Amino acid sequence: MTTVLLVEDNRGYAAMLASNLEREGYQVIVAGTGAEGLEQARSARADLIILDLMLPVMNGFTVLQRLRDEGRHTPVLVMTALGTEEEKLRGFGLGADDYVVKPCGLLEILARVRALLKRGGAGEPRAEVSVADLSIDFAARTVQRGGAPITLRPKEFDLLAALVRHRGRVVSRAELLREVWGYTAGTQSRTVETHLAALRERLGDDPQSPRYIITVRRAGYRLA
Repeated sequence: MTTVLLVEDNRGYAAMLASNLEREGYQVIVAGTGAEGLEQARSARADLIILDLMLPVMNGFTVLQRLRDEGRHTPVLVMTALGTEEEKLRGFGLGADDYVVKPCGLLEILARVRALLKRGGAGEPRAEVSVADLSIDFAARTVQRGGAPITLRPKEFDLLAALVRHRGRVVSRAELLREVWGYTAGTQSRTVETHLAALRERLGDDPQSPRYIITVRRAGYRLA
């Protein structure tokens, strides 16, 4: 059974959401503080974490950062009242897989949960893929260049994975915002460009003479 860890300090809201997740067939573990959530994330082997940011004892940003620093790649859906662009970028920068701002509808939350679980499972093209001298292992979320490991941040890996999934065609900025960050149509953000520049730097890919990621003017990006 798929297990969801819900880290939420509002007991009434947590009970309502947990009940609805259980009706969808998920096993739900509820943690009421950041410290408890971190401990459960380490021990419970959850398939997905729904994480509030405004938590007692330890805030959600710290929980997320510690999980990613420890090399734990469980998908994380941040669900919070903190909805500014700066807060969203901080959450994604620390490794959040999706970000939804309260108040939000139950159907939207359930849809995002299903999408993240699908993305983390059967949605990858193959266990391992080669691009020029890059070797990408989706199961382990690792990348090697010529046999040497390259360290990518979670969203940098997700961005590369999205380009691999659509290999052979141009992927627009809007598609990447939706698929990698979960943004809705019409969202204005420079996060794709920021993460792409960091990804290219880590891969050693010269944007003036790219080996891996090609910019198609006014259209998007394509994997070489």
